[in-house]
Amino acid sequence: MGDVGRSPRMQYHALALATSLAEVDVIGYAGSAMHPGVREQAHINWHFLRRPALLAPQNARRWLFLGYALAKILGECLQLLWLLLCVVRKPDVILVQNPPAIPTLLVALIAARLRAAKLVVDWHNFGYTMLSLRLGQRHPLVHLARWYERVVGRQADAHLCVSRAMQAVLQADWGIAGAVVLYDRPAACFAPTSPHVRQDLFRRLQDTITFPTIEGQLEGTRAPDRPALLVSPTSWTADEDFSVLLDAALQCDKMIRAHEAESGRRAFPPLLILITGRGPLRSHYEAQIARLALHKVHLRTLWLAAEDYALLLGAADLGLCLHRSSSGLDLPMKVADMFGSGLPVCALDYGSCLAEQVQHGVNGLLFATSAQLAQQLYTLFQGFPDDSPLLYQLRQNVNALPRQRWAEEWRAVAQPVFAA
Repeated sequence: MGDVGRSPRMQYHALALATSLAEVDVIGYAGSAMHPGVREQAHINWHFLRRPALLAPQNARRWLFLGYALAKILGECLQLLWLLLCVVRKPDVILVQNPPAIPTLLVALIAARLRAAKLVVDWHNFGYTMLSLRLGQRHPLVHLARWYERVVGRQADAHLCVSRAMQAVLQADWGIAGAVVLYDRPAACFAPTSPHVRQDLFRRLQDTITFPTIEGQLEGTRAPDRPALLVSPTSWTADEDFSVLLDAALQCDKMIRAHEAESGRRAFPPLLILITGRGPLRSHYEAQIARLALHKVHLRTLWLAAEDYALLLGAADLGLCLHRSSSGLDLPMKVADMFGSGLPVCALDYGSCLAEQVQHGVNGLLFATSAQLAQQLYTLFQGFPDDSPLLYQLRQNVNALPRQRWAEEWRAVAQPVFAA
């Protein structure tokens, strides 16, 4: 029930099913470009939903937001029921991404029972916790949404989820036993980018956006005075607080100025932070970025095709993750992609669940405040690129991680669920 191009996990599901087991029909919204392998797969059929004629503004009053949400839900119910009952071939299995839970879970359950299909729910997060970001945890509709999600979700025939912490909560609090943990893994396209491909990528990026410090990037990874490249992928939604990154950039910039003001100190490299993605809060944060007066830290926003996004991660020196889980139980796929690209990560610490993915001081660093992030950036890139021992050690540890890709994880964990 989102932009299919911005849901890599569901694209990977569709590709794996079409390759291994099934003819696949995908229902979702068109928008962003999809991965080439998914677009070209002959056994995947696409059914795109019509978008609402009106979009609710981000700062809309609660009553206006709720009215818009109700109209959107009714429209989606009608479209989904028509497609699932009258358009797509009779399915053996209906796989639904959650969230959003409303109306998707109920409509998928009705369609599965009417067409004698099995229903599999892939729990990415909980819909009611996403709603609480907008309405507050105590709002009656949030409590109603949790009851609905729990009651309807329990009727499914099988369950996948993204973390062991979520698996434990599903069993203990929701009465859903036997959920299978399917970790997000990087696709095969996420790998370190070779020097000549890296140079071609930055030449093409120069044609679309101005980078005041990009010239050193074109000289190659060993250029002694090249800027450090940091990448922060985002969907620009409420579960990512980029004010933390902006504050950290200001504080780190002050630390760099103080560093360079001391006589005899080596010049600090420029830090080029690229924030990639599209989403509702992008213009809000771009306005804040434009007002910053920074000396050695450069923030830029851009949108990349899936192929170039993978190349950019493979060309970067550090990944930044500002994801703050609304439930504290999901894991950001962007970190899996970074590790697949050989990229260490500085990630916002939102709870113990994150330890399933990021080990502080081993394959990345965790931070809770902008001051901590600023100190980490300063420490990691002091002496860059040839004398940054902590950054070097983190990268070595990331490269030593098992190279398990999505296709391998899916065959081992998810395929038995669907085959059964």
